Amino acid sequence: MKTVTILGATGSVGSSTLDLIEREPKRFEILALTANCDVEKLAAAAIRTRAKRAVVADETCLPDLRARLSGSGIEAAGGAQALIDTAAMGADWTMGAIVGCAGLEPVMAAVERGGVVVLANKEPLVSAGDVILAAAARSGATLLPADSEHNAIFQCFDTSRPGNVRRIILTCSGGPFRDWSIGQMRSVTPEQAVAHPNWSMGAKISVDSATCMNKGLELIEAARLFPVAHDRIEIVIHPQSVIHSLVDYIDGSVLAQLGPPDMRTPIAHCLAWPDRMATPMAPLDLIAISRLDFAAPDEIRFPAMRLAREALDSGGARPAILNAANEIAVEAFLKKRIGFLEIAAIVADTLDRYDPPASETLDDVLAIDAGARRIATERVKDCVN
Repeated sequence: MKTVTILGATGSVGSSTLDLIEREPKRFEILALTANCDVEKLAAAAIRTRAKRAVVADETCLPDLRARLSGSGIEAAGGAQALIDTAAMGADWTMGAIVGCAGLEPVMAAVERGGVVVLANKEPLVSAGDVILAAAARSGATLLPADSEHNAIFQCFDTSRPGNVRRIILTCSGGPFRDWSIGQMRSVTPEQAVAHPNWSMGAKISVDSATCMNKGLELIEAARLFPVAHDRIEIVIHPQSVIHSLVDYIDGSVLAQLGPPDMRTPIAHCLAWPDRMATPMAPLDLIAISRLDFAAPDEIRFPAMRLAREALDSGGARPAILNAANEIAVEAFLKKRIGFLEIAAIVADTLDRYDPPASETLDDVLAIDAGARRIATERVKDCVN
């Protein structure tokens, strides 16, 4: 049996991972599950799957977790260090699905122990790409992408002959406001922004999809994961979210991975890799879909993609600053402290104001992240005032 740890077990990705694992109980053994503070959902999942350990990042939630797990034989722990220690327990397969930079240190701990580490959160490769990749090279860890776009590329990319690849094409749904004018987007509410037309996701990633920052972050991730020059990674708007990404070869062949807009498909690919496993998804009905549309991205209405490409091309600390400032701005928008269009403006302003040296260690990354958050937070206060 394959031992599994899920970092972020109560979120949308963690829940999808559990759904697949519970359908094949003879193939997987849950070593540990973690959450921030959703004790009810975490405890229920731990008891259901007979996990060895359950961990809450918020230590104030630990007494409640212990009470719910009383008599189950499941170890309960809490706090940031417990999260890191749990990630380092040595599971065969670890899902990294903690939203935000809170997931950086646990993912690093899992990578340093080796095994298969599946990346569903963007921060490890966006903010600490060089550091994470170097750690994986040292430990022999295998990194697999769970994002639908990167998983699609992974399935289509000939890693043994990367020189035969001409382009990578990232598809982008365009989010709920892809046809809206800038004037219309000035009055966007958080409720509208989190209502993605195709995918069921958490609030933060849904807002990122609405601003197209999500695609910008995925651009940076793709550059870290696949040996292709930055200018040969393109973004194409594809509203149906059926083609998840494509790889263009020098002979004119273009390989695409298609599937329903459900994260269980790429997660299942990672769970069974290098094999395959059954999922509950119905076969793709191309007749019902009937058409696939494509359009060029509009970086005037959605400047986040341009900011991300500039950060990628500049390198150094720029991607980490971009990510940190965006997290602060999205949080402020969700709390209705700033407007929708101010998200990208705050990111741009933070990039203009802050230019530290490139990171060499995870501590450097965390320091850069903290600095960018301070500046972005001040910018939020300016908007509120």
